[in-house]
Amino acid sequence: MDFKSIRSSLLFRVVIAIILGIVCSLFFPVWLAQIFTTFNGLFGNFLNFFIPVLIFALIAPAIAGLGRGAGKWLGIVAGIAYASTILSGLIAYGAAQALYPWMLADHANISEIDLDADALVPYFSIEMPPPFEVMTALLLAFCLGLAMTVVKSDNLYRVTRELERVVMKVITAFVIPLLPVFIFGIFLGLGMNGGLLEIMSAFGKVLILAVVGTLVFLAIQFIAAGVIAGRNPWTLFKTMLPAYFTALGTSSSAATIPVTYQQTLKNEVDVNVAGFVVPLCATIHLAGSMMKIGLFAFAVVYIYNIEVSIGLALGFLLMLGITMIAAPGVPGGAIMAATGMLSSMLGFDTEQVALMIAAYIAIDSFGTAANVTGDGAIAVIVNKLSKGRISETHQEDLPEEDRVEFGITPSDIDHRG
Repeated sequence: MDFKSIRSSLLFRVVIAIILGIVCSLFFPVWLAQIFTTFNGLFGNFLNFFIPVLIFALIAPAIAGLGRGAGKWLGIVAGIAYASTILSGLIAYGAAQALYPWMLADHANISEIDLDADALVPYFSIEMPPPFEVMTALLLAFCLGLAMTVVKSDNLYRVTRELERVVMKVITAFVIPLLPVFIFGIFLGLGMNGGLLEIMSAFGKVLILAVVGTLVFLAIQFIAAGVIAGRNPWTLFKTMLPAYFTALGTSSSAATIPVTYQQTLKNEVDVNVAGFVVPLCATIHLAGSMMKIGLFAFAVVYIYNIEVSIGLALGFLLMLGITMIAAPGVPGGAIMAATGMLSSMLGFDTEQVALMIAAYIAIDSFGTAANVTGDGAIAVIVNKLSKGRISETHQEDLPEEDRVEFGITPSDIDHRG
């Protein structure tokens, strides 16, 4: 990866924004900082307006697209992927409950820090009420997606796919490019309000825990795959390592599909099973992302002393799992799709959501690597359950945007590798 590609990556821009925000907080005059506070207020209000639209535009066609597949294995693979994602979230919640009381004990007073100090009030603000609430967007998307499947509404399906493309354009051309400026403003404000060191120290520990958590969950996935398939879990995992390290470099599940597919075949998975499972799971299986978002979210809950019951936490994870299935496949796409759940169900404010976004993007590639490597474990399980008998016609069950030409034939693969 050359410097030009590194410089253009979202991670690089976010890191630079964090560093500049910290440095500039040391000498920026209040009047200049208020300009960025004003921008953050406007951008945050736009996100509050846009997120329900984003959720509807992503989830409705995703549910309809899955339902349009006639083969039973489409539903089985989607069910396994969703169960894996939810299990990852439950483990994240359990780890947070067990570890945060002592790991973050020194940071429990962060909630007392005034993030809205008078010195950093915006010059003006513009209210941008959302067209509907996040939960309304979820329910409407779910009902409409199922209805399109039942009545086989091709015209409405094409309309929702077109809306999805429009929303994705807004994300990639407007929201994502402005995120570094938004994050710069957040860290500038934190530095000038005196809460920066506490938050950086707390989130540094959680970042390390999140990386370890993704690796632990990969171990669970491959142990399960090994037990079900009667194979050595370590051998299965070791074979998938090239996909893991490729994803670390690309931060893209889609860009890693050819490597994931090749290594899955080396695990003696039938070519039709691999060709069906790998591209589908690259779209809907985000267990690694779920682990990171869960750990970060419950860290914010703990250090800001937000009241979240077990029932609310479970409901949040279940709804987040659905959101992860429909998350856009762009860097930072999963956390952008999750912001609606964070604000509507957990009550996060704009600053807390921005911290979540910054922390997530900081180790984005580790979540992606866990996602694609776990796809290999799911492929092994499906291969065992189907006895390798998923026919080539099942490729037609995939939504059109999930079908991928790999340019790899079975003869190209050394199954002994």
